[in-house]
Amino acid sequence: MALVETQTEGQIFIIRLNRPERMNAMGQELLGELAQAFNYFQSDSNLEVAVLTGTGRAFCAGEDMKESLERGIPGSGPKDEDPFMSGTLEKPVIAAINGFAMGGGFMMVERTDLRVAVKGAIFEISEAKRWLLGGYNHGHFAGLPHPIATEMALGFRFTAERLYEVGFLNRITEPENLIDTACEMGRHLLTLPPASRVNTVYMMRQMRPSIPADLNELADALHNHGDKNDLMESRAAFSEKRQPKYNGWLKPEDRYRMPTIESVKAQSKNK
Repeated sequence: MALVETQTEGQIFIIRLNRPERMNAMGQELLGELAQAFNYFQSDSNLEVAVLTGTGRAFCAGEDMKESLERGIPGSGPKDEDPFMSGTLEKPVIAAINGFAMGGGFMMVERTDLRVAVKGAIFEISEAKRWLLGGYNHGHFAGLPHPIATEMALGFRFTAERLYEVGFLNRITEPENLIDTACEMGRHLLTLPPASRVNTVYMMRQMRPSIPADLNELADALHNHGDKNDLMESRAAFSEKRQPKYNGWLKPEDRYRMPTIESVKAQSKNK
């Protein structure tokens, strides 16, 4: 059984994650097939718009915790070259979010140009639960007010209705209308002059908010500010359905020795 299924509707290419028993978690095999699908979409001159969706009750649950535990390394592991995931894909992608979009699944939605979700879909940025720094950048990318961005970074869950209200989603719809709604948006794009469509998508992507370099450097330091054994403990506890036993820091006093932008810059100069 293919973990990623594809379907062509004229110039619209529907890509469907098809691992429902694992809530379409981002295992290595699924990511490989997803890369193949997007490479095919990019190279086929007859295809102009992609619709990305999932099978079952989840769009994508994010990292495959079972695979991470088997590897002994957190994260989704090495990925095949994927123009969508790497940000080099030039053609527009519409997300058709059929259910849970968690962690890396949320980040896939974030990469799309237009977004349709079923009513009641659940979204979560899970980095605060799985790493040593929460998803500080996602609310900023979405242009959300700071308190909502903070809520997102700390791993709170959001409904589709709430994200529609704050402007993260373009449409919400009933499940039976999801793909038709996404394809309708795709067909609208195809009515535009080709150069206008390509140029406008390119321009809007250039206008996306970005994080200043010094804050990204601070984030890199904060990703190492704590006991990294907690990364695998969070995944083991999730897999074993128990409360995690975190250490926090190797030395208790490290809690109060926060890296700063200035200290990070000084370390960079000394390298």
